[in-house]
Amino acid sequence: MTVTNSSISPNPSTSVTSGAHLRVWDLPVRLFHWLFVATMLIAFLSSEEDSALAPWHIPAGWVVAVLIAFRLVWGFVGGEHARFANFLKPGKIAHHLGDMFTGKPARSVGHNALGGVAIIALLGSAGGIVYTGATMQGESGEGLHEALANILLVLIALHVIAVIAMSLLTRENLISAFITGNKRAALHPGVPDAQPPATLAVPLALITIGGSAYAATALDPLAFTPGVRAEVGEQGHGARAESEHDND
Repeated sequence: MTVTNSSISPNPSTSVTSGAHLRVWDLPVRLFHWLFVATMLIAFLSSEEDSALAPWHIPAGWVVAVLIAFRLVWGFVGGEHARFANFLKPGKIAHHLGDMFTGKPARSVGHNALGGVAIIALLGSAGGIVYTGATMQGESGEGLHEALANILLVLIALHVIAVIAMSLLTRENLISAFITGNKRAALHPGVPDAQPPATLAVPLALITIGGSAYAATALDPLAFTPGVRAEVGEQGHGARAESEHDND
């Protein structure tokens, strides 16, 4: 997710880019971003029982859980600008907001301080939705689940508005940057390409994905099987009806 920033100082161990493009976002964090967007969209569209996508609601939720687990790990071992340490800078939020209000925010390479807070809020609220969905009991549980979903919708709307606003104010296409992974080097003179993920980052990410998917199926054997619950429920209802008829 991306409101960007974090102006960084050139790292002496990293050569300054000499091409037209500056490498910023690594491929795994970009894949996470767009898979998260797509899966959350499916989850929202499938939330109503009469939706054609309803059978996919629970599987989508578990996929979101796996994606969150990946992003938490990648926040420590991923590429330079994907790491939490690079963009979680609450002390710079006030300065960034001041620049926003003047209409002249500074261009940033990775996520800016406000964008970093937005990422944590989005991941946290999505995690809360998954948890309340997996442990839902009664109307109170359902109410909390829906309330968190509404909060997430508001956060997503604010995030999209912020990305568009920053793109217009800085004249830098932030959406395109999160598709290609690159930004225009001319807009960030003297800034080096982002440091790549840690050596064991990919194996750790794969272990995290596999482990979290296994944990999901351990908690819910039908976690990634769309529609099975509805079919089981209908069969169970039919069996009960038939039993009641026989008893009559």
